[in-house]
Amino acid sequence: MASDSRRYALIDTDPGIDDALALLLAWSSPEWTVEVVTTVAGNVAMETGTRNVFRLLDLRRPMPAPLVASGAASPLARPLRVAPYHGDDGLGDLPDWPTVETRVDSADAAGVIVESARRRTQALTIVALGPLTNLALAVERDAPAVRGVARVVAMGGAIDVPGNVTPDAEFNAHVDPDALARVLEAGIWLDLVPLDATRQALLDRAALDAMVRRAPGAAAERIRRVTDFALRKDETHGRGGMSLHDPLAVGVALDPTLVQWESIHLAVGPDGETRRGAGPPNARFARLVDTPRFLKLFLERVCPACW
Repeated sequence: MASDSRRYALIDTDPGIDDALALLLAWSSPEWTVEVVTTVAGNVAMETGTRNVFRLLDLRRPMPAPLVASGAASPLARPLRVAPYHGDDGLGDLPDWPTVETRVDSADAAGVIVESARRRTQALTIVALGPLTNLALAVERDAPAVRGVARVVAMGGAIDVPGNVTPDAEFNAHVDPDALARVLEAGIWLDLVPLDATRQALLDRAALDAMVRRAPGAAAERIRRVTDFALRKDETHGRGGMSLHDPLAVGVALDPTLVQWESIHLAVGPDGETRRGAGPPNARFARLVDTPRFLKLFLERVCPACW
């Protein structure tokens, strides 16, 4: 049981360039304390993503430092499919990251999620930025505890828009649709941040360069180089910028009024299709983004001059 009125966050992640930006946003937001970071296989292998969390911790050095727990190395019932968009190492293949020691506090992410949910209850927001494998395993152990947290915000899905892996499936849902279905079947209400919303939240090169100019230094330059890797890929494909998928999920976890929501019965197909189904609502999804307000929040916090 939470003993005070503070807000706490548990972030489940598979870094990933946009996951990295999301973590930096979360660690720079005074509304809460990011108490736990758990890692899951998704954009990259779980071991690679865990190393990336420690790289980012070394870059940002948030205080207090979060507990770090490693989790599922593969989806519940199928082989892992990683995302080459992020580079082999998940953070743009920069050759000069400082060496970090990936000494996790726990190798049982699902257990850590359950313990945090039991201890913090309504003071805790769970933000899931990757496939929901860890969350599904936590629900197997104690679904009532997970249902008892303030919110579960998950980046994933494509409701009324095409997917980004198949015509009907977004990456996180496609990697582990069984986990997403299991979480919903357990009665966990999801605040879903799908491609419908995240494609409205674009970071272009001019905004990235302006952000870095406001806070020159080694940390800002590394953020620029990591993000530039993704931007160059998007520009090659004729996109107007990089979709801030995971940062938007953190943004709406901090402030749900950044988007307009629609409640639906979310149905999950065998390849991760996420569409409207028949039945009572089991989730709400972010449909329309106040993009200027979100980008202002993001740009002011991800690379502050006070680092």
